[in-house]
Amino acid sequence: MTSATEQPETPALRRPAATPRLIATDLDGTLLRDDKTVSDRTVAALAAAEAAGIDVFFVTGRPARWMDVVSDHVHGHGLAICANGAAVVDLHDGGRFVEVRPLDRADALATVESVRAAVPGVSFAVEHTTGILYETRYPPFYLDPGSVIDSAEHLLANGSSGDTPDGPILKLLAHHPDLGPDDFLARARAAGGAHGSFTRSSPTALLEISGLGVSKASTLAQCCAERGISPEEVVAFGDMPNDLEMLTWAGTSYAMANAHPEVLATTTNRTAANTEDGVAAVIEQILHGLP
Repeated sequence: MTSATEQPETPALRRPAATPRLIATDLDGTLLRDDKTVSDRTVAALAAAEAAGIDVFFVTGRPARWMDVVSDHVHGHGLAICANGAAVVDLHDGGRFVEVRPLDRADALATVESVRAAVPGVSFAVEHTTGILYETRYPPFYLDPGSVIDSAEHLLANGSSGDTPDGPILKLLAHHPDLGPDDFLARARAAGGAHGSFTRSSPTALLEISGLGVSKASTLAQCCAERGISPEEVVAFGDMPNDLEMLTWAGTSYAMANAHPEVLATTTNRTAANTEDGVAAVIEQILHGLP
């Protein structure tokens, strides 16, 4: 056990194939500590990376309205990738949507119908650019009391009206009260995978369903291409299944010590847990090795 004044040990950095030009990091379970704060060490590492000319992108499943926790720590470009790749937002401009990659309403409805038939007991929420709507049985997030409607089918078939959230659909959320998270993901994906991209980032049986082809990786790849940055010049960090595509795409990637078993099995490099500033430790090593 380390003392309060000691920094936890971090595995030696595997030298990237190219000098890093961009760092892509997940938030919950990765950059953020368990109390959802950013440590002073991590704040300093992020600022030092940007000062060294390395772009930092926060790449998260969170919606734009939940980005206040890091909005003061994005430098330079000001952009973040939210909702598992469904949105690029400008944190320097109050979370303004720069790009949206929506889930088609017909595909969303087909997903709800197929998953509900295959996995009884499921409940849904619909994440829009302007907010979230829940079914009555869906457990709301503490950050989002939300509005409640009769059914996801009703919302998706008719759209919302009045003072309820509306706009493009970023993703569906599906919850099951009894199934294990990985079992639920496998069964739901088998039933509805033709209509959307299924993943999960919660320790509970909560799934996130985006448009076909939409992921953290695909949107990050687009942002990098716009900047002339190759995958070999990207270092990525993550901990859950919704990070897998990004970690596989990046030239150098790190799984947190607290990562999901599938992430640990897929990712070659390791760093310390999110509670021990694992992202900051690697960034410090990268900066130390720069010419």
